Amino acid sequence: METIVGWHIDMEFREVDAKTEAAVMLRLQDGTELRAHGRANRHPDDPSQPRVGEEIAAARALNDLARRLLKKAGVEIEQVTHLEAHLHP
Repeated sequence: METIVGWHIDMEFREVDAKTEAAVMLRLQDGTELRAHGRANRHPDDPSQPRVGEEIAAARALNDLARRLLKKAGVEIEQVTHLEAHLHP
């Protein structure tokens, strides 16, 4: 039997001068929310390319989210097995 599950991810950006910050929130089916952040800093000599800053900040925020999600899964495994979980990114 096939099961289809959906997760909702929201991402917002804030740009101030040469800095771009990304905030991501993942909402799981059970209502749990995980939040993560990433940032990008443009070198003063580089031209302004807001989309590139957003892409870098988003990638870093998603990496942070992945680490948090692995940690959450590890805790849940340990609660059931009573053994240390070894999850690698």
